[in-house]
Formats: sequence, structure tokens, C-alpha cells
Amino acid sequence: MSEGPIVSGKDPRFVRTLYAQVGKPSSWTLDAYLASGGYQAIKKALQMAPDAVIDEVKKSGLRGRGGAGFPTGLKWSFMPKNTGRQHYIVCNADESEPGSFKDRYLMEDDPHQLIEGMAIAGYAIAATKGYIYIRGEYRRAYDRLMAAIKEAYEKGYLGKNLFGSNFHFDLYVHRGAGAYICGEETALMNSLEGLRANPRLKPPFPAQAGLWGMPSTINNVESLCSAVHIIQRGADWFASMGTEKSKGHKLYQVSGPFKRTGVFELPMGTTFRELLYDWAGGPTEEIQAIIPGGSSCPPLPWNDETLDTSMDYESLAAKGSLLGTGGVIGIPASVSMVDAMRNITRFYGHESCGKCTPCREGVSGWMVDLFEKITTGQGEKGDVEVLENLLNQIEGRSFCALADAACWPVRGSLKHFRDQYVDLVEQKKAVNRTQRWS
Repeated sequence: MSEGPIVSGKDPRFVRTLYAQVGKPSSWTLDAYLASGGYQAIKKALQMAPDAVIDEVKKSGLRGRGGAGFPTGLKWSFMPKNTGRQHYIVCNADESEPGSFKDRYLMEDDPHQLIEGMAIAGYAIAATKGYIYIRGEYRRAYDRLMAAIKEAYEKGYLGKNLFGSNFHFDLYVHRGAGAYICGEETALMNSLEGLRANPRLKPPFPAQAGLWGMPSTINNVESLCSAVHIIQRGADWFASMGTEKSKGHKLYQVSGPFKRTGVFELPMGTTFRELLYDWAGGPTEEIQAIIPGGSSCPPLPWNDETLDTSMDYESLAAKGSLLGTGGVIGIPASVSMVDAMRNITRFYGHESCGKCTPCREGVSGWMVDLFEKITTGQGEKGDVEVLENLLNQIEGRSFCALADAACWPVRGSLKHFRDQYVDLVEQKKAVNRTQRWS
């Protein structure tokens, strides 16, 4: 038996949990979930004090899996005590970050796992009502969630007096309309309330004034599902995986020119080399860069140094990038890096809510136009410097992080692939778009 923390999916001590039922026949039904040990964690949680549940999640080291990586237990502890007001637990199931698709399969193939996670979180923070805000395009996930909630109510696993306790919990599902901005927690709450999905000023934070002005906590699908296994198996089990500051397992997604694309459940600390060669089967063509955690993360060059990097929050920050959602995207050498960044910038420009000037004018206007100019052979001397200066004027100056998300990949591409920008400008070349990147 190996000693030390589990940082590889090949370690014999590592056992899949989040995706253990994904892909199995009828895995989305209550009977299948109960057969796999479902709804035992909530029974265990209800025998504990709410603060003890929060402490267990804190001890585990679980960090939010939606991209920000904020400690989940700490976030739960921010909820006020004994307010006499309605508390809400909200699940961000919008999953609109390009390169991310892990939560979709959790909801499609194991929706009861999310329901149980919502109930545990609700009990911990004294929230008797929960909302799952799901991406509108996820129709199958929505249908199966609704069917699973119906099963849970019929069995008495939702509603009043869960499992003979004094805890009541009702759960609702709300379909979004495909807006990236709704991944920002306060914009999501506005959308849930029927308002325009603009982000809110913070403070006050959701724990003080969230959904309908009431104390609220927003968590990601993977985070809530992880809490189920932490309560069932214990914080020490979860903390035995990963690195010192990035604990547990993670759902990594691989897209691009690899032999086996998809979702891989692995311990935090797994290297890119293990993920992309041992699990994804290696590239099918020459790769020039990888984006580590979804389109908002700075790309890293494809080389031995990157491939041997541990996929955790601290290691990727040290490399000048981010873990994000764990959505690893391979960019082929046959595709212009500048055009790839143009594609990403157009996405963020389109998804901007238009609330603030740096995003509305800087990303949707100047950045998009400048990329169009450079990639169509109309670039002029100084355009690359103008782009860099533009990034400095936008990043850190917008109302929410959407504009930052548009700047980070471009800044990373300029750091590692500046020569491609300069070449397009100096040679007055238009990019070859016969090779598609998506």
C-alpha cells in the first residue's frame, strides 16, 4: 500500500465516488441510488448538530468546484444563526464556462446525489428551501432532476420531517436561459427573482442579503455532491487525497484533439501528463497549448514543464494560470492562437450584461474589434501594444469578474505566444480559418 497523500488515479487506494454510478443502467432512478447506498449521508447528518456538519466539511478541505475555489465549509459558516428569517440554499447548475460539462452528467445520471447534497447543505445552514438553477439547454438533466425530486417527495426524502427529524426541506428547479453572466452568484439570484441578470454590488454578501433579501448560500453541483461523500465517509477520507491546500478528488474534463475526451474523476494533484496521456489516451495531433480550467484561464504552452504540473489551485497559480472548473482544452498547433483568443473574446463580449463600461466598451467593443482587425490582415504597428494596454485598463476595473475572465486568457496567450500576434501584424496576414477551433 502506498503512503502519503493520494495524488494519482492509478493509486490503488483511490476509488471513484462522484462518478461511480454515471453511465450505469437506470442510475438516475431512486431504486438505483438506494442500491448504491444513497440517502445514508443525510440520515447521518441529521444525527449531528448543524455546526458539526459544517465543521466536518471545513475539516475536509473541500473548496468550491465551480471555479473560484473558496472553502465550502467556511462559506457555510458565514450564514447567520437563529435569525428567524427564511434561509436559502442555491445550487449553481448553470455550467456555462466553455470547456466545462462535468455537472451535466452528475445531474443526468445521478440526480439523487445532488438532491441529497442539497438537503445536507440546507440542514447545515438552516435553509428549509433550496433552488437548483440549471442551464436551460440541459433538457435531459432537467427532466431527470424533476423526476428524481418527484420520487424523493413520494418517498418522504423531501418535504416535512426528513427521516423522522424536525428538519423540513423543499426543493425547486429553475431553468435559466443560456446566459453566461448567470454563473455569477448575484446575477443568478436576480435571474431567480425574475429580474434582469445583472450582478449586484457586494457587500452585502448573499449570506447577509441574498435571494429575496434573505440569508443565502450558493454552491456548485460538484461541491454539493462532494459533501455527500464527506459526511458519509468522513473528512479524513476526503483530506487523504490531493495536496496540502487542494484536498480531495476533482472532476477534470478534457476536450480537443485527444483520443478519449470526457470527464475523469481523479485526485487533486494529478499531473496533466497522467490525465492527458494515461486517461485521455494522448493527443491525436500536435498540440501547442492547453487551457487548464475552462476558457477563462490563461493558456499554458504544451511542454514537459506544463505536462508535469500538478492540477491543483496553488501549482497552477504558480504557473500563471488557474484551475478553474478543471475543464482542460487542447489547442492544436494547426490553429492560430490569436484566432483562438479572438473566438474566446467574442464569446465574452457577447455574454457581457453591459452593466459597466470596462466590460461593455472594453471587451464587447475594443477587444473584439481589435482581434477582428489583427486576424483579418489589417493589423498595424502598435496594435499588440494597444491590446496589452487595453487589458490593463479592463482587468480589475469591472463590476464583476466577467471582464477579468475575458482578459486572463488573452494575457496568457501574449505571454507565451506573442510571436504569433506580431507575425500577423508585421506580415499583414489573415488567419487560416479552414482549421476550426472549438
